[in-house]
Amino acid sequence: MTDQLTPQQIPPASFTVLVSTVATQASVALGMIADPRTNKPEVNLDLAKHFVDTLVLLEQKTKGNLTPDESALLAAATSQLQMAYVTMKNKK
Repeated sequence: MTDQLTPQQIPPASFTVLVSTVATQASVALGMIADPRTNKPEVNLDLAKHFVDTLVLLEQKTKGNLTPDESALLAAATSQLQMAYVTMKNKK
């Protein structure tokens, strides 16, 4: 059995999938989701900051060009992950 996704399993490209992908990577880097390679939560604050900064960049660059749902999704993901990052950084 292979770990590769088939074309039927790959979601179509969309802004929602992009935000979800970056947010998931940030969550993994913050240890909120187990690293799929080790099945253990691992914290990498530098990498988490990169992904959170990427979401902030997306917010800035897409302002005024998103649907209300897309804008709400991005704002919620960004603020949640920013708070989680600050919490983890303060624990360090």
